[in-house]
This record gives sequence, C-alpha cells and structure tokens, in this order.
Amino acid sequence: MTLKTKRAYKTELKPNRTQEKALANHAGAARFAYNWGLARKSESYRLTGRSPNAIELHRELNALKKTEFPWLYEVSKCAPQEALRDLDRAFTHFYRRAKEKKKGKLKGKVGFPRFKSRRRGLGSFRLTGSIHVEARRVKLPCLGWTRLKEKGYLPADGTPGVHVLSATVSERAGRWFVSLQVEQEMEVEEATGPPTGVDLGVKTLAVCSHGNDNHTHCENPKALYTGAKKLSRLQKKLSRQEKGSNRREKTRKRIARQHMRISRVRSDAVHKATSRIVAKAKPPSERPYVIGVEDLNVSGMMKNRRLARAVADSSMREFRRQLAYKCYWYGIDLVVVPRFEATSKPCSKCGWVKEDLTLSDRVFVCDSGGHTADRDDNASENIRLLAVSSTERVNGRGGDVRPLVSERRTPEKRQSGEMAHLSSF
Repeated sequence: MTLKTKRAYKTELKPNRTQEKALANHAGAARFAYNWGLARKSESYRLTGRSPNAIELHRELNALKKTEFPWLYEVSKCAPQEALRDLDRAFTHFYRRAKEKKKGKLKGKVGFPRFKSRRRGLGSFRLTGSIHVEARRVKLPCLGWTRLKEKGYLPADGTPGVHVLSATVSERAGRWFVSLQVEQEMEVEEATGPPTGVDLGVKTLAVCSHGNDNHTHCENPKALYTGAKKLSRLQKKLSRQEKGSNRREKTRKRIARQHMRISRVRSDAVHKATSRIVAKAKPPSERPYVIGVEDLNVSGMMKNRRLARAVADSSMREFRRQLAYKCYWYGIDLVVVPRFEATSKPCSKCGWVKEDLTLSDRVFVCDSGGHTADRDDNASENIRLLAVSSTERVNGRGGDVRPLVSERRTPEKRQSGEMAHLSSF
C-alpha cells in the first residue's frame, strides 16, 4: 500500500560568519514583520472593527519597503510573507479558543497573540521556492549553499517519491537548524505481529506487555532531574552578575545550552522508545498489529505540585503523539484506552479488582488467585487486553481519531475476545 504523507527532516547547519549574519537578518525580518502585522491588525480593528489578512498586510508592507524599510530588500521575500501567514494562524486559533471559552469548553487563557522579543532568542523563519539538497549541504533562497553537520540525513534531490515543500530555519543556543517539510510516498505493509500494551509512567518511561508474561521496560533518563543542579548553579551565578556585562552574557548562553541539552536528552529517549515499540526496523510479521495506550489526564497531573516536574520530564503527551504517527507510518492500529477505565486495579489473570490499591503499592498482589506482579507490568497487560478486545481504533492507515466508549468489560471477557481474534489468523 502506497501512502502519501507530509514529513519533516531536521538537522543542524554549519554556516560561516557571513552566513550566520544573513540567517540572523532573515530571522530579524520575520520577527519584525510579525510584530508590525500584529500592531497593524490591532490598530485597524480598534478604528474600523475589521483587521486585514496576511495578503493585505504583505501588500502594504511591500509598498513601504522603498521608503521606510529598505533593509527588507536584503532578505528573501518569503521570510516576512510567511511570518504574516503565521500571524493569521495565531489569530485563527485565538478566535477558536475564544469561542470554546464562551461555550465553557475551555479553561484558562485564550491566548491573544503576543509581540516577539529578541530576548527570547533570534527565532525562526520559513522559506519556500527553489530549495535544493545534497548530501553535505542545502541551498536556500537568497542564502545560497550552506553546509550541514550531518551527512546524508536530508532527502537529496532526485530521491523518488519526495517533494520538498518548505524549509524552516531556527536558532537555539547559538546554533542554527533547518527543518525540511516534504511530501513523501511511503510503502506501508500491514503489521501482523502480536499485540502490545503500553503503560506510561514517571519512574519508568514506558512498560510494554507483549503477552505470555513478556514485558519490556523503557527507562526514563530524567533529563531535567539530572541537569537541574547545574542549571540552578548557573542561574544563581547569572543573578549575581552585572546586567549588560560580557560575563553575564556568557553565563546566559551557558544556561541556554544547558536547557537545550536537557530537551535533547528527553527527546532522544522518547524517539528511541517509540521506535522500539513499533519495531520499525523489523518485518511486518514481527510488528504488533495493534498497540494500546492509556488516555492520561496530563494537565490534571501537572496540577499536583509534588509531581508536576516529574510528569513534565516524562513527556507523556509527546510520547503518545510520536506513537500515533509512527503507527500510521508502519501499518499499526492504535487503541486509546479511556482514562476512566481501570487498568491498575484489576488482576490481569483472573479479573479480581483490588479497590484499596494506592500509588505507593508498587507490587500488585491478587488476593483471589495469588497472582503477584509488578504494578506497571500488570497495568500494561490490562491495557493490552483492552486493546485487543476493542472495536474502536485509531487506524494506523488513516482512520479517524475518536475517543473510546468504556464498555466496563471484565478481564475474563477481554481474554476470550483476544483468543477469538488470534484464532482468526
């Protein structure tokens, strides 16, 4: 089966000093256009009750280039143009959230678009048009050929089934990255391997059950916890240095690099764990045909001040997002178990429910049949049984994403449903 999908490839650039200056100018032009467009939209709405869209703002900005902003001719026209389109999308999401807030479907702030500050970083810009890629370099409009730090990762020109749509260049901690959005044709084979249940957690990133008491654990690197000591020391040092001094600026850059390292360690762990679960390097017969994952209330868990940092460091929402699109790529059905479905309290062997189970109980002991197992192993097995018996699935080959309706079935019925499904192969 041939699948056409949009995909992004991100890698680091290796620009020289001249190119770094050009990249900073493009990022500054995009930031200026966004702030200018936001001010014009607000002023126009205050005076006339209507705000101009991105096309109207771009025409007005082009008319002002010769007289007020001649420096915009030094950068590609795509940078300010795409920034104004981003502003339009920001207002679209703001209006959507405002309607949801009015209907009582949204709690918290609706998020009116804010002005971008250089203090938060140089930012990013997006380019379209003639973009060419080779093994060690990439050619961007108005920037020319720029070297890459990684060889052969980006899809080069002439790669069959790949069409480059745009390139987004961003800066973080003094380093420049390029992300290519491509439209790619992928050959997808339907997976036929044994089902898998995934239980996400804080102590362990994910516990996977493959049936027959076969469990695998994906360790949590706890990137923020391990890097917090150095980060705290640098922030204390920054607070004692004179504002505007060179040493304070050097410390600020070290803090930015430490934040980037923490996020990279966390992202690397999530990518490796999700790729291992979907078994992307294995043949379709060894990939799970269905994966079950629990619909956790992450925002509610973040309100617990004792667990907020650990929950944020586990990246549960990002884990589920990556699992969803990788299942889509590799022909796997994804079942989202409802958050109110009991997964930790029932015994995965006999169905007995332990009502007095607490978070401090790390070992599950069944008082009915005597079954003893790790708490997370037992929960992942229950999720696996629910995934097999469920008829509502997020189709890994393009189906709609919709929540499951809890059927409150006992583990015995889920077990019989699993055996009936497996016997059909």
